[in-house]
Amino acid sequence: MDKTVAVAIVRRYQHPLYKKVVRKTKKILAHDEQNSCNVGDVVQVVETRPLSRQKRWRVQAVVSAIQPANE
Repeated sequence: MDKTVAVAIVRRYQHPLYKKVVRKTKKILAHDEQNSCNVGDVVQVVETRPLSRQKRWRVQAVVSAIQPANE
């Protein structure tokens, strides 16, 4: 998909009974107008109007970019 990125949102919380720290991951689709995101980038997303069936988020900024490996 052009101008679309899959963003993983990781949520950590402590289980109320067993007190173990549990990680939950949620994947959302976000709109990236400039196609500026790469795999591994940390991005900031904001909620927006429905852009397609699954896209309701927009990439606001790239917080930290991953340096490409020189091959």
